[in-house]
Amino acid sequence: MEILIISGLSGAGKSKAASFLEDMGFYIVDNMPAAMILKFAEFCTVSNGRYDRVALVYDVRTANSFAEFFEVLDKLKAMDCRCRMLFLEASPETIIKRYKETRRRHPLRDGADSLEEAVRQERALMQPVKDRADYVVDTSRLSTAQLRGELLHLFGTGGEKAGMTVNVTSFGFKYGLPMEADLVLDVRFLPNPYYIETLRPKTGLDRDVYEYVFKFQQTQDFMKRLEDLLTFVLPLYAEEGKTSLTIAVGCTGGHHRSVAVTHALTEFIHQQGYPVTENHRDMARGV
Repeated sequence: MEILIISGLSGAGKSKAASFLEDMGFYIVDNMPAAMILKFAEFCTVSNGRYDRVALVYDVRTANSFAEFFEVLDKLKAMDCRCRMLFLEASPETIIKRYKETRRRHPLRDGADSLEEAVRQERALMQPVKDRADYVVDTSRLSTAQLRGELLHLFGTGGEKAGMTVNVTSFGFKYGLPMEADLVLDVRFLPNPYYIETLRPKTGLDRDVYEYVFKFQQTQDFMKRLEDLLTFVLPLYAEEGKTSLTIAVGCTGGHHRSVAVTHALTEFIHQQGYPVTENHRDMARGV
């Protein structure tokens, strides 16, 4: 079992970090008091794998006693689980700007003369927690996508491929472009099975149509170049923070060439380790 403690300064991005970690498969619990963390961890260990990856948000709002929190942290590290702590911080200027933009109230504002003073107090108060952290990330100059990329680098698993799901869909140009498409591929230059009478009523999922489309050298050359392109761009899309990518493959009617290429492309992306779905928008329409 893996337990990640998310802590840090108010306004440094703990909520965003928790959301990204949830997308990566962590079970998130926010504002959990130190006294409850150990009991919850013990519950997770007997959950038959349901809570294998847990992230607990701990901040100044629940910090009654750091001594108690550190004692719990030591016990967690002694348990049969992997326990780490992430501390998020940002410069005072950045935190003040974020609070002004969101118009939210800083948790220590009531006991301070100003927002700046509240930020300063929290920084000093949370220093012992920062000192115990396994990872410290300064979000002052990180975009949302960059923060997600940093978390994926630190806590992602090899099989996640940065948490991005790819959807490959075939379509017919005569019915219009799919509105959700991020990348559009036009395969109308490939030889068309429509003009083969025995193949016309079939689709690109039928073996004889599929073999017809891929027996031509131009199809094989196109797929090789397309695979090289996707090998290059998919990791970059994931690194930028994209969680879902839709690739639309179009031919004239969406029955033959686009369906065959979509099917082959889906298999290739699956082999690269990305979660991928295959759809054929217009395949059921009349030829």
